[in-house]
Amino acid sequence: MLSVTARKIILPNSLVRSLTAKSSLSSCIRSVSSVPPSVSSNSATSSNTKNSTPYNHQDDSTEDTLGQRRRQLHTTARTEQDVTAPTTSAVTEEEESKETTEVTTSNPLVDRFIVTAEVTVSKIFPAGFGWQSASVLAAAQGYDPNTMAFALTTGAGDAVGVFAGHCAYYAGKKAMLGAESINMVKEAQTGLLLGTAAFCSGTAWQPIVNALQGANLPFMQVFGGTWLGCGAAFYVGLRLGRTFLSGPFEHIEEPTYENSKNDVSLSAAIGGATGFFVGTDAAYLPDQNFLIHAVGIQPNTSDLMGCAIAGTSTSMGFLTSQSVMNVSFPTGKCWND
Repeated sequence: MLSVTARKIILPNSLVRSLTAKSSLSSCIRSVSSVPPSVSSNSATSSNTKNSTPYNHQDDSTEDTLGQRRRQLHTTARTEQDVTAPTTSAVTEEEESKETTEVTTSNPLVDRFIVTAEVTVSKIFPAGFGWQSASVLAAAQGYDPNTMAFALTTGAGDAVGVFAGHCAYYAGKKAMLGAESINMVKEAQTGLLLGTAAFCSGTAWQPIVNALQGANLPFMQVFGGTWLGCGAAFYVGLRLGRTFLSGPFEHIEEPTYENSKNDVSLSAAIGGATGFFVGTDAAYLPDQNFLIHAVGIQPNTSDLMGCAIAGTSTSMGFLTSQSVMNVSFPTGKCWND
């Protein structure tokens, strides 16, 4: 009994843990260990052999433990790689899909026509409506169409229509769509710049038409001359606005060569709106007026209806001229790019 007890004391603790692990994981150890399966069952009786036997068992258990650790490390590495690779691939595919969607849904021509429609609704129709409303007010005040008072009054009505229409449109868009990116301070300053230019073209419209009609020019020459004259007046108004308003208002860009090109193309389209507005005068050469049946304001037309017709005429002119520019100007060369 004493000799047996001595041998148990010699048996290391690592061997006891190893033997216990072997009994629970015997199937895993058999696949990688060179020790025969009988080692586990005969380990208890091996204590009757010479003292070097426990150290032989310790070496086997150490190798098995190291083998298990190696397999765990390799398995973990492969698992993380397998999980990470599909995830990375999925993210990459998602980003490529987003980029493809953005490319396919962004069409410069479509974007141009969207901006054209927004400008027509928010500024061009209100401009014609405001000019005609101011002409009714000027006539009620007794201003003759040939006087500067009449021209200034209608120019102010044009400017108010542009400024109010622009601000109202973007305020409504922000409220309905929840577009927090719309900065109403910026839009108000933009409306002020455009209203300044509209004041110039609106004030110039009646004097230009009076001069051309007074020269007994054909309707088409009056139409074209008004287009050019009011378009130039609008451009001058833009440049003056940029010069004097860019200082106190941070969202109004100062005059530069780059924005001058945009101002030219916008002014050309505005000229088209003022040219079509000539068609509202049903009294001048009605047989030559190709717009008389669409936008001619007859003597018996009510004031409110006349204002709506005026806004329709400017909208038609702007849409016509701007549509031609949309399809003919290269990308990046038009004001609405």
